[in-house]
Amino acid sequence: MKLAITIFLLNALYIAINTFRTMLVVKGHQFLAPLVAVGEEFIYVMALAIALQHIDSPLNIAAYAVGFGVGIYIGIIIEDKIALGYVNFEVTVQIDPTNPIHAHNEELAEKLRDLGYGVTVSRAEGRSGARLVLSILAPRKADRRFMEQIKEISPDAFIMVQEPVQLSGGFWSKEVDRRYHATNRMHH
Repeated sequence: MKLAITIFLLNALYIAINTFRTMLVVKGHQFLAPLVAVGEEFIYVMALAIALQHIDSPLNIAAYAVGFGVGIYIGIIIEDKIALGYVNFEVTVQIDPTNPIHAHNEELAEKLRDLGYGVTVSRAEGRSGARLVLSILAPRKADRRFMEQIKEISPDAFIMVQEPVQLSGGFWSKEVDRRYHATNRMHH
């Protein structure tokens, strides 16, 4: 039983690190990803060597397999907590000054700018009338709080979130990070 627990823990650790390292590679962390990979492979060789030496036990095989699944789950949680990178919010709201429900949407961009976000606004036409489409870039660490802020200001907003692969220039490159960290300190 002790051996099965060791196999489970080593494989869960290996896969958690593997999942996290894969996310680092996808996000372009060209220096951190290889460093994490070294630790990952060290643990992998140990886990695999132990598992292969004791492959004759169904309990050890099960421990290895369950460790794999648990490791993926843990890796995703780690990456979610660290929340590397940025997300781009595309917020679409109706604008109709005659409708009290939509009248406040005209000020949405300015309210978000007052919160420290860079906002690019485009006008669009939807099935039932005029729309504003706002593009806002925010650190991933701020995405949940930002969604709440949008819903408070404009509960009828349609929000789509995308993760940019590469960024260059613009308002947010330094300013959004600085304002996010200053605002985050005030909320804690």
